[in-house]
Amino acid sequence: MRSKKGFTVIESLVAIAILVAAITGAMAAVQSGLSSYTFSKDQIIAFYLAQEGFEQIRNIRDENHLSSRNWLYGVSVSSSDPCYFGNACTADGVTVTLARCSAIGSCPVLRQDPTTGFYGLNGAWPVTKFRREIILTSINDHEVAVTVTVDWAKGTVSRQFKARENLFNWQ
Repeated sequence: MRSKKGFTVIESLVAIAILVAAITGAMAAVQSGLSSYTFSKDQIIAFYLAQEGFEQIRNIRDENHLSSRNWLYGVSVSSSDPCYFGNACTADGVTVTLARCSAIGSCPVLRQDPTTGFYGLNGAWPVTKFRREIILTSINDHEVAVTVTVDWAKGTVSRQFKARENLFNWQ
């Protein structure tokens, strides 16, 4: 009798099934890693956009002090101010301006300068997926709560980063 060397069809199918299972597992791990990376990157951008919103309000407060004006002048002194208590507003970090949103949850999408990477409301820049909303709540005559919410969506999943900070009249 001669001995036959080589693989049978069944051995070949088992080897191919093992190889497919290994490749599928590796691809799932890569997909999960890329998804986590994208979410983490977006979350970091949202954190910095929220921080910039706080800095805008704080900067206006400090400029008002240097100009001997009410500490919330141009922010929330009268009902015509962009961030009057209970209204939503958004901040443009490039032009250092505040703009009132038509309603809570309706602030415009931020845009990004393709050359500098700055975020703002310039209509000529490409649209991003981020939307920033600032709401001031009066605590007393010398303290306000500033809540900044940054929303974005990835596919059908909506995400939100929300932070609150108390701002004091230190004059």
